Amino acid sequence: MVPWWYTAGSTLLLSLGAAAWDYSTYNSIDFQPPKLVVNKTGTTEPGFLFLGPRGDVRPAGQAALIYDDEGNLVYEGPEEVTANFMVQQLNGSDVITFWAGDMMDLGYGYGSVHILDNTYQEIHTVTLTGDFVTPDNSPRDSYIDLHESHITPRNTLLVTAYNLTQHDLTSIGGNSSDWMLDSHFYEIDIVTNKILNSWSALEQEADIPLTTSHQKVGKDVGTQDAPYDAYHINAITPTNNGYLVSLRHMWSGYYLHNNGSIIWRVSGEDGGDFKQIGNANFSWQHDMRVFNETDEGLILNLFNNANTPTDSETPTTGVSLAIDLAKKTVTGLRSLTDPNDPIHSVSQGSYQLLNETDSHVFMDYGSISKVKEFDGDGNVVLSAQFGEDNSVASYRGYRCQWSAVPFWKPSVNVSRTSTGATVYMSWNGATDYDNWVVYSATSENSTNNQQISTANRTGFETSVTLTNPPTNYLQVAALEGNKVLGTSQVIPF
Repeated sequence: MVPWWYTAGSTLLLSLGAAAWDYSTYNSIDFQPPKLVVNKTGTTEPGFLFLGPRGDVRPAGQAALIYDDEGNLVYEGPEEVTANFMVQQLNGSDVITFWAGDMMDLGYGYGSVHILDNTYQEIHTVTLTGDFVTPDNSPRDSYIDLHESHITPRNTLLVTAYNLTQHDLTSIGGNSSDWMLDSHFYEIDIVTNKILNSWSALEQEADIPLTTSHQKVGKDVGTQDAPYDAYHINAITPTNNGYLVSLRHMWSGYYLHNNGSIIWRVSGEDGGDFKQIGNANFSWQHDMRVFNETDEGLILNLFNNANTPTDSETPTTGVSLAIDLAKKTVTGLRSLTDPNDPIHSVSQGSYQLLNETDSHVFMDYGSISKVKEFDGDGNVVLSAQFGEDNSVASYRGYRCQWSAVPFWKPSVNVSRTSTGATVYMSWNGATDYDNWVVYSATSENSTNNQQISTANRTGFETSVTLTNPPTNYLQVAALEGNKVLGTSQVIPF
């Protein structure tokens, strides 16, 4: 049984439970993001929190969201299902990237990857076309799956895709012409959408036999609308010699040549091609990443779910492993969990190494709407929640440093009072302004306006109370110190 939060949403649950969590509302803009409840107990790394809530969330709060460490909203994107919302580097510049599209019941999707500059202008939209089979045989504008959208040092994009195919599953208790999902990945040129490289797990069946999958064939699995998912690809990392691919249902990562052939496999069950030393076990993993790769070995970081929707086993952890290619060993280096808040995440999730010097790690718990930051000693220095347990998911979550001046103007709304007016001001997505100036104007088109009030920035929305403003027209400006970064339209009230 696939959990409801693995889908794009549930009408029934949304109608019954969306009010259970608190949502923020504003006078200056029509946003309703879920409130981020933050418990900060130590020194954190710099940056904002990037999340993509979905599930039992109000439609106005299901979007790509940025918060600060105090739980204030910084940015809300369009109302849509998103994944992998984060800051990456493209051609030496910071950009934000995210997947948006439709999710299927088995936890994969069809969509596009959006790349925005530091004004939130969309500079690239990456799509994938081709001869794909879908559950209902309906064509899609783009077949990119939600699980991966990783910009490489080559300024290309690594993405995943799922293709339905008929295959003989008798070796694992199925039928000779059952339907299954083939896990693909593609390396795509960002500017032209040209496919530069591709890989299919099913084409490697001799080296990745279906009999080694931990996902069993159920009695209601194997049809086109309920295909068998042997692999469940969810992460691709570029390496010195090719790629590292994570297959969740195999409990394994596969190191590939550029030509797609498998060089070695690391398994959370038995080590795979390596002897396990210490606690090197993992299962049902997500977000497997390579660090500090040399000819002798590498460090492997991953989010160890250790649970599935049908089998809750042990608390989810963040795991670091050392792979020694000469000795053929995999050694457990680190296993992160909060002893005061053990979490069983049955799907999704991410492990982000924030700083190699102090070893801070940021973890998003996927199907559980929590994020935590751990310091180098494994202590929790920040914990935050954005929905009821098992009600709201965020496929991955990140802490990212980000500076942006939006291309749109600040928002302003004015409410009359018995003695004057209250002015509400916000600037969605702006990160660097710290104060506001309020101007009185003589008309909607006036340019020589009179300053009548100032205010320090307070969270996402700032308000100022005016007594007997001199005119019925107002304008506001957002400043960093004395520098004007953005000015609103003049509005009547």
